Amino acid sequence: MAKSSTVKVVEHSKVSPPPNSAPPTVLPLTFLDIPWLFFSPSQPLSFYEYPHSTSHFLSATLPNLKHSLSLALQHFFPFAGNLVLSPAGSKKPHIVYNEGDSVSLTLATASVAADKQVEVVPLLAVQVTVFADCGICIGLAYHHVVADGRTFNNFIKTWALLCAHGCSLSVDSLPSYHRSVIKDEHGLEEIFLKELWKRKSSRKMVLGPQAHVDLPGMVRATFVMSLMHMERIKNWIVVQCKNKNQPQPVHLSAYVLTCAFVWVCLVKAKMQRVGSENYCYSRGEDPIHFGFIAGGMTRFDFPVPATYFGNCVGFARSTATRNELMGEDGIIAAANVIGGTIRRLDKEMCGGAEKWISEWEVMLGSAIHITVSGSPKLDLYETDFGWRRPKKIEDISIDKTGGISLIESRDEKGGMEVGLALPAGQMDAFKTLFVQELKALQ
Repeated sequence: MAKSSTVKVVEHSKVSPPPNSAPPTVLPLTFLDIPWLFFSPSQPLSFYEYPHSTSHFLSATLPNLKHSLSLALQHFFPFAGNLVLSPAGSKKPHIVYNEGDSVSLTLATASVAADKQVEVVPLLAVQVTVFADCGICIGLAYHHVVADGRTFNNFIKTWALLCAHGCSLSVDSLPSYHRSVIKDEHGLEEIFLKELWKRKSSRKMVLGPQAHVDLPGMVRATFVMSLMHMERIKNWIVVQCKNKNQPQPVHLSAYVLTCAFVWVCLVKAKMQRVGSENYCYSRGEDPIHFGFIAGGMTRFDFPVPATYFGNCVGFARSTATRNELMGEDGIIAAANVIGGTIRRLDKEMCGGAEKWISEWEVMLGSAIHITVSGSPKLDLYETDFGWRRPKKIEDISIDKTGGISLIESRDEKGGMEVGLALPAGQMDAFKTLFVQELKALQ
């Protein structure tokens, strides 16, 4: 369903919360929101089976899709609002919702081939593409500054629930907008705001040299890491450490095992020269970074309600040298540093947080680095608009960042899906390494 197609835009519309259903609101950004100003929007795609004609979709499905989106926005109204960035130093950035604010919804059809000084930034856009007699793709673009994946997932699941069943929401599931629960105990807001004003004045808002660059010749693929694969990696690490009389990594969770294995395979793939493609040169002792987002709901010293609307995550970065990652025990080295980073975050979520932005800038500017988007804990495949579970979920924002996406497996509980976007030659190299490395661990 995700194969190449010719897309025709049929309609542009605006969807607002029902009239007078949501109060005009100003939400100041917290220190956990501000760093996301330096990143491009996330762009997830969800593909659903829909064996009906386009005319059937227009008459029977689209009105309900719009109505349920409007009802969901009644409770998650900041997604219909705007981010307001005032001139440097004059006012803290904030999210504003006013009566009549809306989300852009674009309707498209596709024929599947072969199978002022104040900036006002919209926070969410939706595109629904209909593949006649085949399926539907719901594409979303949202700015992470408004909410983390947990909040956004709650919004999308609310929309899906209202679309499929039209039921009312329980009070316990409604979002909480109390910004006061986020305690800035380390003065991070002031540090991040200074960074914002500095970058705004220099017009270098988005971190990383390739943030706005369309990379030619990129291909996207998804690899499934099964429970059997994870167990094989874990057993190999334990045996290898025992045979060499060295301590095993302190944290061998499914997340660490998957990330460590993919990190090593990716570094090896990027180091290969494939035809005329550029390859990544790195010396043996050069640092190679692995960046990921860490949840803060259970890590912060202050309680945050599960329904909190906004960001409650932090930035994490692990580092190993090229020699360590490409050596015989590369997976162990990767698991050691990723697991060690997670343990440090467990002890002190904001330890070194004043360097979140600067460290990620160094990482994104380095020759070889890996960043992870998404989380396997969100149950994205349980999002049912009335057309059953998605057949496939992708994050196309990795096409520009060169990172990986990580979500739960659709077909195996506990498994994970790893999405990659690489030049064709590197993708072929990664596929080969992925299979060969797993076989070698038996």
